Amino acid sequence: QVQLVESGGGLVQAGGSLRLSCAASGSTYSFNRIGWYRQAPGKQRELVAVINSVGSTNYADSVKGRFTISRANAKNTVDLQMNGLKPEDTAVYYCYALGIYTYWGQGTQVTVSS
Repeated sequence: QVQLVESGGGLVQAGGSLRLSCAASGSTYSFNRIGWYRQAPGKQRELVAVINSVGSTNYADSVKGRFTISRANAKNTVDLQMNGLKPEDTAVYYCYALGIYTYWGQGTQVTVSS
């Protein structure tokens, strides 16, 4: 059974940086797409950044130029480098992977103070 395990969330001041990591375990299958979504209190879950098996990326407009997604296919891991964080980036960040099925991590809290 595939599990996605996230790490790297926390509390940071506005303008600071955090790096999120997600590792998939339980399968050697290489996902078609892997990446990050987030959900702020009272809001719907939204795409942050995803990357596919050939390295093409897609970012939310709100994070372009500040966040960078990277993937290590051999390890089925994906990282999200977040720079220039803003209070509106505060949310629970979920790792996401698309293969035969869709998989979600348990979420990691990111809090940006003003």
